[in-house]
Amino acid sequence: MHTRDCVYIDGRWVPANGEGKIEVVNPTTEQEIGSVPIGDVTDVNKAIKAARLAFPSWSESSIEERQGYLNALSAAIGERGEEIAELITSEVGTPINYSRMAMVGTPRVVSRSYAKILDSFEWEEEMRNSLIVKEPIGVVGMITPWNFPLHQIIGKVAPALAAGCTMVLKPSKEAPLNAFLLADIMDEIGLPKGVFNLVSGHGREIGETLSSHPEVDMVSFTGSTSAGVSVSRAAAPTIKRVTLELGGKSANVIMDDADIQKAAKMAVYACFNNSGQECSSLSRLIVPTSARDEVVEVISSTLDRYTVGDPMDEGVKCGPMVSARQQESVSGYIASGIAEGATLVSGGEGMPEGLSTGFFVKPTVFADVTPEMTVFREEIFGPVLTISTYETEEEAISMANDSEYGLSGGVWSEDEDRALRVARSLRTGQVSINGGAFNISAPFGGYKLSGNGRELGSHGLEEFLEVKAIQR
Repeated sequence: MHTRDCVYIDGRWVPANGEGKIEVVNPTTEQEIGSVPIGDVTDVNKAIKAARLAFPSWSESSIEERQGYLNALSAAIGERGEEIAELITSEVGTPINYSRMAMVGTPRVVSRSYAKILDSFEWEEEMRNSLIVKEPIGVVGMITPWNFPLHQIIGKVAPALAAGCTMVLKPSKEAPLNAFLLADIMDEIGLPKGVFNLVSGHGREIGETLSSHPEVDMVSFTGSTSAGVSVSRAAAPTIKRVTLELGGKSANVIMDDADIQKAAKMAVYACFNNSGQECSSLSRLIVPTSARDEVVEVISSTLDRYTVGDPMDEGVKCGPMVSARQQESVSGYIASGIAEGATLVSGGEGMPEGLSTGFFVKPTVFADVTPEMTVFREEIFGPVLTISTYETEEEAISMANDSEYGLSGGVWSEDEDRALRVARSLRTGQVSINGGAFNISAPFGGYKLSGNGRELGSHGLEEFLEVKAIQR
Protein backbone atom coordinates (compact mmCIF):
# COMPACT_ATOMS: atom_id res chain seq x y z
CA MET A 1 0.00 0.00 0.00
CA HIS A 2 1.18 3.48 -0.89
CA THR A 3 -0.11 5.35 2.15
CA ARG A 4 0.76 9.04 2.42
CA ASP A 5 -0.07 10.91 5.62
CA CYS A 6 1.51 14.33 4.97
CA VAL A 7 1.61 17.13 2.42
CA TYR A 8 4.86 18.76 1.28
CA ILE A 9 5.18 22.41 2.32
CA ASP A 10 8.29 24.59 2.65
CA GLY A 11 10.69 21.69 2.12
CA ARG A 12 9.12 19.43 4.78
CA TRP A 13 6.54 16.69 5.00
CA VAL A 14 3.86 17.99 7.39
CA PRO A 15 0.49 16.58 8.52
CA ALA A 16 -2.44 17.90 6.49
CA ASN A 17 -4.87 20.12 8.32
CA GLY A 18 -7.92 18.63 6.57
CA GLU A 19 -9.75 15.58 7.80
CA GLY A 20 -9.88 12.19 6.13
CA LYS A 21 -8.08 10.71 3.15
CA ILE A 22 -8.52 10.17 -0.57
CA GLU A 23 -8.38 6.47 -1.44
CA VAL A 24 -6.58 5.55 -4.65
CA VAL A 25 -8.11 2.57 -6.47
CA ASN A 26 -6.42 0.35 -9.05
CA PRO A 27 -8.85 0.45 -12.01
CA THR A 28 -7.86 -3.05 -13.11
CA THR A 29 -8.42 -4.84 -9.79
CA GLU A 30 -10.86 -2.33 -8.23
CA GLN A 31 -8.78 -2.62 -5.04
CA GLU A 32 -7.40 0.24 -2.96
CA ILE A 33 -3.66 0.63 -3.52
CA GLY A 34 -2.97 3.67 -1.38
CA SER A 35 -4.24 6.97 -0.07
CA VAL A 36 -3.28 10.62 0.25
CA PRO A 37 -4.40 13.16 2.85
CA ILE A 38 -7.14 15.70 2.30
CA GLY A 39 -5.63 19.14 2.55
CA ASP A 40 -7.73 22.24 3.17
CA VAL A 41 -7.56 26.03 2.87
CA THR A 42 -5.16 26.25 5.79
CA ASP A 43 -2.71 23.94 4.04
CA VAL A 44 -2.99 25.88 0.78
CA ASN A 45 -2.40 29.18 2.57
CA LYS A 46 0.72 27.77 4.25
CA ALA A 47 2.00 26.47 0.92
CA ILE A 48 1.37 29.79 -0.83
CA LYS A 49 3.13 31.65 1.98
CA ALA A 50 6.13 29.33 1.69
CA ALA A 51 6.24 29.83 -2.08
CA ARG A 52 5.95 33.60 -1.66
CA LEU A 53 8.81 33.72 0.85
CA ALA A 54 11.00 31.54 -1.38
CA PHE A 55 10.36 33.57 -4.52
CA PRO A 56 12.82 36.49 -4.06
CA SER A 57 15.89 34.28 -3.71
CA TRP A 58 14.81 31.62 -6.23
CA SER A 59 13.89 34.24 -8.84
CA GLU A 60 17.45 35.56 -8.61
CA SER A 61 19.10 32.14 -8.78
CA SER A 62 21.64 31.63 -11.53
CA ILE A 63 20.83 29.90 -14.79
CA GLU A 64 23.47 27.28 -13.94
CA GLU A 65 21.75 26.51 -10.62
CA ARG A 66 18.37 26.02 -12.27
CA GLN A 67 19.94 23.83 -14.95
CA GLY A 68 21.52 21.71 -12.25
CA TYR A 69 18.20 21.03 -10.58
CA LEU A 70 16.43 20.34 -13.88
CA ASN A 71 19.10 17.84 -14.93
CA ALA A 72 19.02 16.24 -11.46
CA LEU A 73 15.23 15.95 -11.73
CA SER A 74 15.51 14.32 -15.15
CA ALA A 75 18.15 11.86 -13.91
CA ALA A 76 16.09 10.93 -10.83
CA ILE A 77 13.01 10.23 -12.95
CA GLY A 78 15.14 8.00 -15.15
CA GLU A 79 16.67 6.15 -12.22
CA ARG A 80 13.24 5.42 -10.75
CA GLY A 81 11.65 4.87 -14.13
CA GLU A 82 10.27 1.36 -13.65
CA GLU A 83 8.92 2.23 -10.21
CA ILE A 84 7.13 5.27 -11.63
CA ALA A 85 5.80 3.39 -14.67
CA GLU A 86 4.34 0.60 -12.55
CA LEU A 87 2.87 3.09 -10.08
CA ILE A 88 1.11 5.09 -12.80
CA THR A 89 -0.13 1.91 -14.47
CA SER A 90 -1.64 0.88 -11.14
CA GLU A 91 -3.24 4.32 -10.69
CA VAL A 92 -4.46 5.06 -14.22
CA GLY A 93 -4.56 1.69 -16.00
CA THR A 94 -2.12 2.73 -18.74
CA PRO A 95 -0.59 -0.32 -20.52
CA ILE A 96 2.88 -0.74 -19.02
CA ASN A 97 4.89 -0.31 -22.24
CA TYR A 98 3.11 2.95 -23.03
CA SER A 99 3.54 3.97 -19.40
CA ARG A 100 7.31 3.51 -19.66
CA MET A 101 7.44 5.63 -22.79
CA ALA A 102 4.88 8.39 -22.17
CA MET A 103 4.49 8.50 -18.40
CA VAL A 104 8.21 8.25 -17.59
CA GLY A 105 10.24 8.86 -20.74
CA THR A 106 8.45 12.04 -21.76
CA PRO A 107 8.68 13.87 -18.40
CA ARG A 108 12.31 12.80 -18.09
CA VAL A 109 13.14 14.30 -21.48
CA VAL A 110 11.00 17.41 -20.89
CA SER A 111 12.87 18.17 -17.65
CA ARG A 112 16.19 17.88 -19.43
CA SER A 113 14.94 19.93 -22.38
CA TYR A 114 14.37 22.98 -20.19
CA ALA A 115 17.93 22.82 -18.91
CA LYS A 116 19.03 22.88 -22.55
CA ILE A 117 16.63 25.70 -23.49
CA LEU A 118 18.27 27.86 -20.81
CA ASP A 119 21.60 27.60 -22.65
CA SER A 120 20.40 29.98 -25.34
CA PHE A 121 17.28 31.66 -24.02
CA GLU A 122 17.31 35.45 -24.49
CA TRP A 123 16.28 37.15 -21.25
CA GLU A 124 16.93 40.69 -22.48
CA GLU A 125 16.88 42.57 -25.77
CA GLU A 126 17.49 46.15 -26.90
CA MET A 127 14.67 47.89 -28.76
CA ARG A 128 15.53 51.49 -29.70
CA ASN A 129 15.80 53.30 -26.35
CA SER A 130 14.29 50.41 -24.37
CA LEU A 131 15.74 47.43 -22.58
CA ILE A 132 13.15 44.62 -22.76
CA VAL A 133 13.55 42.30 -19.76
CA LYS A 134 11.84 38.97 -19.10
CA GLU A 135 11.25 38.12 -15.43
CA PRO A 136 9.61 35.19 -13.57
CA ILE A 137 5.92 35.84 -13.03
CA GLY A 138 5.96 34.79 -9.35
CA VAL A 139 4.02 32.15 -7.41
CA VAL A 140 2.24 29.65 -9.65
CA GLY A 141 -0.73 27.49 -8.70
CA MET A 142 -0.77 24.23 -10.67
CA ILE A 143 -3.81 21.97 -11.04
CA THR A 144 -3.19 18.75 -12.96
CA PRO A 145 -5.23 15.82 -14.35
CA TRP A 146 -5.07 12.05 -13.99
CA ASN A 147 -4.63 10.83 -17.56
CA PHE A 148 -0.92 11.73 -17.99
CA PRO A 149 -0.31 12.63 -14.37
CA LEU A 150 3.47 13.02 -14.13
CA HIS A 151 3.88 14.34 -17.68
CA GLN A 152 1.29 17.05 -17.07
CA ILE A 153 2.94 17.97 -13.77
CA ILE A 154 6.43 18.17 -15.27
CA GLY A 155 5.03 20.14 -18.21
CA LYS A 156 4.31 22.88 -15.67
CA VAL A 157 6.98 22.33 -13.00
CA ALA A 158 9.99 22.20 -15.36
CA PRO A 159 9.37 25.51 -17.17
CA ALA A 160 8.38 27.16 -13.88
CA LEU A 161 11.69 26.10 -12.35
CA ALA A 162 13.54 27.26 -15.46
CA ALA A 163 11.77 30.63 -15.30
CA GLY A 164 12.59 31.17 -11.62
CA CYS A 165 9.04 30.76 -10.32
CA THR A 166 7.91 29.06 -7.13
CA MET A 167 4.86 26.83 -7.08
CA VAL A 168 2.04 25.01 -5.31
CA LEU A 169 0.80 21.82 -6.95
CA LYS A 170 -2.60 20.19 -6.54
CA PRO A 171 -2.57 16.76 -8.24
CA SER A 172 -5.64 14.82 -9.38
CA LYS A 173 -7.62 12.76 -6.89
CA GLU A 174 -7.63 9.70 -9.15
CA ALA A 175 -3.85 9.48 -9.62
CA PRO A 176 -2.01 11.50 -6.94
CA LEU A 177 0.59 8.97 -5.79
CA ASN A 178 3.10 9.79 -8.53
CA ALA A 179 3.01 13.45 -7.45
CA PHE A 180 4.06 12.43 -3.95
CA LEU A 181 6.89 10.40 -5.42
CA LEU A 182 7.91 13.53 -7.34
CA ALA A 183 7.94 15.50 -4.08
CA ASP A 184 10.26 12.83 -2.66
CA ILE A 185 12.56 13.43 -5.63
CA MET A 186 12.45 17.21 -5.17
CA ASP A 187 13.44 16.71 -1.55
CA GLU A 188 16.24 14.30 -2.47
CA ILE A 189 17.82 16.59 -5.09
CA GLY A 190 17.88 19.40 -2.53
CA LEU A 191 15.59 21.91 -4.23
CA PRO A 192 15.48 25.00 -1.96
CA LYS A 193 12.61 24.94 0.51
CA GLY A 194 9.41 26.62 -0.57
CA VAL A 195 10.16 26.45 -4.30
CA PHE A 196 7.98 23.34 -4.80
CA ASN A 197 4.97 22.64 -2.57
CA LEU A 198 2.37 19.86 -2.82
CA VAL A 199 -1.14 19.87 -1.34
CA SER A 200 -3.60 17.10 -2.17
CA GLY A 201 -7.33 17.41 -1.71
CA HIS A 202 -10.60 18.28 -3.39
CA GLY A 203 -10.69 20.61 -6.38
CA ARG A 204 -13.61 22.64 -5.10
CA GLU A 205 -11.50 23.66 -2.09
CA ILE A 206 -7.82 23.40 -3.05
CA GLY A 207 -8.27 24.40 -6.68
CA GLU A 208 -10.61 27.28 -5.95
CA THR A 209 -8.31 28.64 -3.24
CA LEU A 210 -5.28 28.52 -5.54
CA SER A 211 -7.23 30.16 -8.36
CA SER A 212 -8.66 33.00 -6.29
CA HIS A 213 -5.76 33.68 -3.92
CA PRO A 214 -4.30 37.20 -4.29
CA GLU A 215 -0.76 35.94 -3.54
CA VAL A 216 -0.86 33.52 -6.49
CA ASP A 217 0.35 35.29 -9.64
CA MET A 218 -0.61 32.62 -12.15
CA VAL A 219 -2.70 29.47 -12.39
CA SER A 220 -1.79 26.71 -14.83
CA PHE A 221 -4.64 24.24 -15.24
CA THR A 222 -5.08 21.06 -17.27
CA GLY A 223 -8.41 19.26 -17.22
CA SER A 224 -11.97 19.45 -18.49
CA THR A 225 -13.33 22.53 -20.19
CA SER A 226 -16.05 22.94 -17.56
CA ALA A 227 -13.47 22.91 -14.75
CA GLY A 228 -11.32 25.33 -16.73
CA VAL A 229 -14.23 27.76 -16.84
CA SER A 230 -14.52 27.50 -13.04
CA VAL A 231 -10.80 28.20 -12.62
CA SER A 232 -11.06 31.24 -14.88
CA ARG A 233 -14.04 32.60 -12.96
CA ALA A 234 -12.27 32.17 -9.62
CA ALA A 235 -9.13 33.83 -10.95
CA ALA A 236 -10.84 36.79 -12.62
CA PRO A 237 -11.15 39.12 -9.58
CA THR A 238 -7.38 39.05 -8.99
CA ILE A 239 -6.55 39.52 -12.72
CA LYS A 240 -3.92 36.77 -12.56
CA ARG A 241 -2.62 34.98 -15.60
CA VAL A 242 -4.49 31.77 -16.36
CA THR A 243 -3.27 29.13 -18.81
CA LEU A 244 -5.68 26.36 -19.70
CA GLU A 245 -5.13 23.05 -21.47
CA LEU A 246 -8.62 21.63 -21.81
CA GLY A 247 -10.66 19.15 -23.82
CA GLY A 248 -10.46 18.04 -27.40
CA LYS A 249 -12.41 16.30 -30.14
CA SER A 250 -9.71 16.18 -32.76
CA ALA A 251 -10.13 15.18 -36.39
CA ASN A 252 -7.92 12.87 -38.39
CA VAL A 253 -8.44 13.62 -42.09
CA ILE A 254 -7.52 11.05 -44.75
CA MET A 255 -7.31 12.62 -48.20
CA ASP A 256 -8.21 10.63 -51.30
CA ASP A 257 -4.55 10.42 -52.40
CA ALA A 258 -3.32 9.00 -49.07
CA ASP A 259 -1.94 5.55 -48.34
CA ILE A 260 -5.34 4.34 -47.15
CA GLN A 261 -4.10 1.10 -45.61
CA LYS A 262 -1.42 2.78 -43.51
CA ALA A 263 -3.57 5.77 -42.54
CA ALA A 264 -6.49 3.58 -41.42
CA LYS A 265 -4.26 1.29 -39.38
CA MET A 266 -2.48 4.19 -37.68
CA ALA A 267 -5.85 5.86 -36.96
CA VAL A 268 -6.57 3.14 -34.40
CA TYR A 269 -3.47 4.00 -32.37
CA ALA A 270 -3.96 7.75 -32.80
CA CYS A 271 -7.33 7.35 -31.09
CA PHE A 272 -6.75 4.49 -28.65
CA ASN A 273 -3.37 5.33 -27.07
CA ASN A 274 -3.66 5.37 -23.26
CA SER A 275 -6.98 3.54 -23.74
CA GLY A 276 -8.38 6.63 -25.45
CA GLN A 277 -7.89 8.74 -22.33
CA GLU A 278 -6.02 11.53 -24.12
CA CYS A 279 -7.19 15.11 -24.64
CA SER A 280 -5.32 15.13 -27.97
CA SER A 281 -6.76 11.81 -29.14
CA LEU A 282 -7.65 11.83 -32.85
CA SER A 283 -11.13 10.49 -32.18
CA ARG A 284 -12.90 11.67 -35.37
CA LEU A 285 -11.72 9.93 -38.54
CA ILE A 286 -12.82 11.79 -41.67
CA VAL A 287 -12.42 9.79 -44.89
CA PRO A 288 -13.40 10.01 -48.58
CA THR A 289 -16.72 8.32 -49.30
CA SER A 290 -14.94 6.17 -51.90
CA ALA A 291 -12.55 4.82 -49.23
CA ARG A 292 -15.17 4.16 -46.55
CA ASP A 293 -15.37 0.39 -46.98
CA GLU A 294 -11.59 -0.08 -47.22
CA VAL A 295 -11.04 2.00 -44.07
CA VAL A 296 -13.65 0.02 -42.16
CA GLU A 297 -12.08 -3.26 -43.27
CA VAL A 298 -8.55 -2.23 -42.24
CA ILE A 299 -9.69 -0.93 -38.87
CA SER A 300 -11.77 -4.03 -38.17
CA SER A 301 -8.78 -6.24 -38.97
CA THR A 302 -6.48 -4.13 -36.78
CA LEU A 303 -8.88 -4.28 -33.84
CA ASP A 304 -9.09 -8.06 -34.11
CA ARG A 305 -5.49 -8.05 -32.87
CA TYR A 306 -5.98 -5.21 -30.38
CA THR A 307 -5.74 -6.84 -26.95
CA VAL A 308 -7.66 -5.60 -23.92
CA GLY A 309 -6.89 -6.62 -20.37
CA ASP A 310 -4.44 -6.30 -17.48
CA PRO A 311 -2.23 -3.30 -18.33
CA MET A 312 0.72 -4.91 -16.53
CA ASP A 313 0.71 -7.57 -19.27
CA GLU A 314 3.37 -6.54 -21.82
CA GLY A 315 1.15 -7.60 -24.73
CA VAL A 316 -1.96 -5.63 -23.78
CA LYS A 317 -2.76 -2.55 -25.86
CA CYS A 318 -5.85 -1.27 -24.02
CA GLY A 319 -6.35 -1.10 -20.27
CA PRO A 320 -9.33 -0.01 -18.16
CA MET A 321 -10.88 3.40 -17.74
CA VAL A 322 -9.44 5.23 -14.72
CA SER A 323 -12.58 4.90 -12.59
CA ALA A 324 -16.07 3.44 -12.40
CA ARG A 325 -17.39 6.92 -13.16
CA GLN A 326 -15.32 7.14 -16.34
CA GLN A 327 -16.38 3.63 -17.35
CA GLU A 328 -20.02 4.63 -16.95
CA SER A 329 -19.50 7.83 -18.94
CA VAL A 330 -17.80 6.11 -21.89
CA SER A 331 -20.39 3.31 -21.86
CA GLY A 332 -23.11 5.96 -22.06
CA TYR A 333 -21.53 7.43 -25.18
CA ILE A 334 -21.30 4.01 -26.79
CA ALA A 335 -25.00 3.48 -26.08
CA SER A 336 -25.83 6.89 -27.57
CA GLY A 337 -23.92 6.09 -30.77
CA ILE A 338 -25.97 2.95 -31.21
CA ALA A 339 -29.23 4.71 -30.35
CA GLU A 340 -28.57 7.59 -32.75
CA GLY A 341 -28.05 5.24 -35.69
CA ALA A 342 -24.29 5.06 -36.20
CA THR A 343 -23.04 1.81 -37.73
CA LEU A 344 -21.29 -0.29 -35.09
CA VAL A 345 -18.11 -1.62 -36.69
CA SER A 346 -16.47 -3.08 -33.60
CA GLY A 347 -16.97 -3.19 -29.84
CA GLY A 348 -20.21 -1.98 -28.33
CA GLU A 349 -21.79 -2.06 -24.92
CA GLY A 350 -20.71 -4.21 -21.97
CA MET A 351 -17.41 -5.58 -20.70
CA PRO A 352 -14.80 -6.99 -23.10
CA GLU A 353 -14.95 -10.76 -23.47
CA GLY A 354 -13.25 -12.67 -20.68
CA LEU A 355 -13.20 -9.76 -18.22
CA SER A 356 -15.47 -9.45 -15.20
CA THR A 357 -13.43 -7.15 -12.94
CA GLY A 358 -12.04 -3.70 -13.65
CA PHE A 359 -13.38 -0.52 -15.21
CA PHE A 360 -13.13 -1.78 -18.78
CA VAL A 361 -15.07 -0.90 -21.91
CA LYS A 362 -14.85 -2.47 -25.35
CA PRO A 363 -12.68 -0.55 -27.83
CA THR A 364 -15.42 0.68 -30.14
CA VAL A 365 -15.60 2.00 -33.69
CA PHE A 366 -18.63 3.62 -35.32
CA ALA A 367 -18.98 4.27 -39.05
CA ASP A 368 -21.46 6.50 -40.91
CA VAL A 369 -21.29 9.08 -38.13
CA THR A 370 -22.85 12.42 -39.02
CA PRO A 371 -22.09 15.81 -37.42
CA GLU A 372 -25.34 16.01 -35.48
CA MET A 373 -24.59 12.79 -33.54
CA THR A 374 -23.43 13.07 -29.93
CA VAL A 375 -20.40 10.85 -30.55
CA PHE A 376 -19.22 13.26 -33.27
CA ARG A 377 -19.54 16.37 -31.12
CA GLU A 378 -18.69 15.54 -27.50
CA GLU A 379 -15.37 14.48 -25.98
CA ILE A 380 -15.72 10.83 -24.92
CA PHE A 381 -12.28 10.31 -23.35
CA GLY A 382 -12.21 6.60 -23.99
CA PRO A 383 -11.44 4.10 -26.78
CA VAL A 384 -14.21 5.18 -29.15
CA LEU A 385 -13.45 6.12 -32.78
CA THR A 386 -15.99 7.63 -35.18
CA ILE A 387 -15.74 7.44 -38.97
CA SER A 388 -17.40 10.08 -41.14
CA THR A 389 -17.28 10.53 -44.92
CA TYR A 390 -16.86 13.51 -47.25
CA GLU A 391 -16.99 14.23 -50.98
CA THR A 392 -14.65 17.21 -51.43
CA GLU A 393 -11.54 18.62 -49.75
CA GLU A 394 -13.52 21.69 -48.70
CA GLU A 395 -16.12 19.50 -47.04
CA ALA A 396 -13.42 17.54 -45.21
CA ILE A 397 -11.90 20.75 -43.82
CA SER A 398 -15.32 22.09 -42.85
CA MET A 399 -16.20 18.84 -41.08
CA ALA A 400 -12.86 18.78 -39.23
CA ASN A 401 -13.40 22.36 -38.03
CA ASP A 402 -17.01 21.68 -37.04
CA SER A 403 -16.18 21.43 -33.35
CA GLU A 404 -16.13 23.71 -30.34
CA TYR A 405 -12.68 22.27 -29.61
CA GLY A 406 -9.35 22.76 -31.38
CA LEU A 407 -6.50 20.90 -29.68
CA SER A 408 -4.98 18.50 -32.18
CA GLY A 409 -5.48 17.01 -35.62
CA GLY A 410 -4.08 14.82 -38.35
CA VAL A 411 -3.83 14.90 -42.14
CA TRP A 412 -2.88 12.04 -44.48
CA SER A 413 -1.88 12.72 -48.10
CA GLU A 414 0.86 11.61 -50.48
CA ASP A 415 1.05 15.21 -51.73
CA GLU A 416 3.08 17.13 -49.13
CA ASP A 417 1.94 20.56 -50.37
CA ARG A 418 -1.70 19.47 -50.19
CA ALA A 419 -1.24 18.00 -46.73
CA LEU A 420 0.35 21.24 -45.51
CA ARG A 421 -2.45 23.30 -47.09
CA VAL A 422 -5.10 21.26 -45.28
CA ALA A 423 -3.10 21.34 -42.02
CA ARG A 424 -2.96 25.15 -42.21
CA SER A 425 -6.74 25.21 -42.66
CA LEU A 426 -7.46 23.31 -39.45
CA ARG A 427 -8.36 25.55 -36.49
CA THR A 428 -6.35 23.59 -33.97
CA GLY A 429 -3.17 23.92 -31.91
CA GLN A 430 -1.29 20.95 -33.36
CA VAL A 431 -1.52 18.92 -36.56
CA SER A 432 0.46 15.82 -37.52
CA ILE A 433 1.02 15.05 -41.21
CA ASN A 434 1.19 11.37 -42.18
CA GLY A 435 1.67 10.36 -38.55
CA GLY A 436 4.36 12.94 -37.74
CA ALA A 437 5.83 12.19 -34.31
CA PHE A 438 5.03 14.20 -31.18
CA ASN A 439 7.72 16.83 -30.55
CA ILE A 440 8.40 17.75 -26.91
CA SER A 441 10.05 21.01 -28.00
CA ALA A 442 7.01 22.22 -29.98
CA PRO A 443 4.24 24.25 -28.31
CA PHE A 444 1.22 22.25 -27.14
CA GLY A 445 -2.17 23.86 -26.57
CA GLY A 446 -5.49 24.63 -28.15
CA TYR A 447 -7.81 26.95 -30.02
CA LYS A 448 -11.42 27.64 -29.04
CA LEU A 449 -12.69 25.67 -26.01
CA SER A 450 -9.48 23.64 -25.91
CA GLY A 451 -7.86 26.40 -23.89
CA ASN A 452 -5.33 29.18 -24.06
CA GLY A 453 -1.59 29.41 -23.56
CA ARG A 454 1.00 26.85 -24.60
CA GLU A 455 3.09 24.20 -22.84
CA LEU A 456 6.44 22.62 -23.77
CA GLY A 457 9.49 24.12 -25.43
CA SER A 458 10.44 27.78 -25.32
CA HIS A 459 6.80 28.77 -25.78
CA GLY A 460 6.01 26.93 -22.55
CA LEU A 461 8.77 28.84 -20.75
CA GLU A 462 7.39 32.18 -21.96
CA GLU A 463 4.08 31.48 -20.18
CA PHE A 464 5.84 31.78 -16.82
CA LEU A 465 7.49 35.11 -17.60
CA GLU A 466 6.45 38.75 -17.35
CA VAL A 467 7.86 41.31 -19.78
CA LYS A 468 9.22 44.67 -18.59
CA ALA A 469 10.30 47.60 -20.77
CA ILE A 470 12.95 49.91 -19.32
CA GLN A 471 13.31 53.19 -21.23
CA ARG A 472 16.60 55.07 -21.09
